[in-house]
Amino acid sequence: MMWPYPKILAHRGGGIIAPENTLAAMRCGHACGFAAVEFDVMLSKDGVPVLMHDEYFGRTIRAAGSVAETLAIDLCRMDAGTWFSATFTGEPVPLYADVVRFCRQHGIWMNVEIKPSKGAEVATGNIVAELTKALFSDIAVTDILHLPLFSSFSFTALMAAKHAAPGIPRGLLMDCIGHDWKSQLQELDARSLHANHQYLNPVLIRQVKDAGYGMLCYTVNTPERASEVLAWGGDALCTDRLDLISADF
Repeated sequence: MMWPYPKILAHRGGGIIAPENTLAAMRCGHACGFAAVEFDVMLSKDGVPVLMHDEYFGRTIRAAGSVAETLAIDLCRMDAGTWFSATFTGEPVPLYADVVRFCRQHGIWMNVEIKPSKGAEVATGNIVAELTKALFSDIAVTDILHLPLFSSFSFTALMAAKHAAPGIPRGLLMDCIGHDWKSQLQELDARSLHANHQYLNPVLIRQVKDAGYGMLCYTVNTPERASEVLAWGGDALCTDRLDLISADF
């Protein structure tokens, strides 16, 4: 079975109920009953994996600069919560290792999106994979239900992750499924394809499934659309609307 994982994933940890890519988001998602999360990992200036979606500050971090130009110790002092609401003022940028420990402690499965800064594709794939391998060194590579799944829009980053930690499964992210999707998945020895639900249809999903790959749809935020893509054969979906689409949808 190409998709043995949970069907509904909390996007960036907590969807619309908490500041994305923070430990607060993971806690909120868990409190809502979600046992599967998706989040983004990027490298700091000193090569430490942290949770962050945007390469440059301004949206979730009220400052100038970028993740790649900032040391991890300084990133972890930044406020990643105030932009969302005053309730989360002071919520820090978390280290990837700390989020993994939290998720493992609470039995939460992880889809780790490798999100390289421009020019850091190989380094990010390599370092995130090496650290992940160490953080899951107690888990057999055959125990895929207890290992995370890497995903990335960067084929280069995923290839680097494949070489560094071949035992951690991989899924390729695409906005619109390109003509070369099958050859890319084969080269990556991937388990799944993750695509924007807006460009999906039953025929595309069936082609992916018939080729032996899992199909994750992102980011699905209405119950009607969730029912539709799952009925088409989608295996899983990411959602921001934890209030509308439950973990056992």
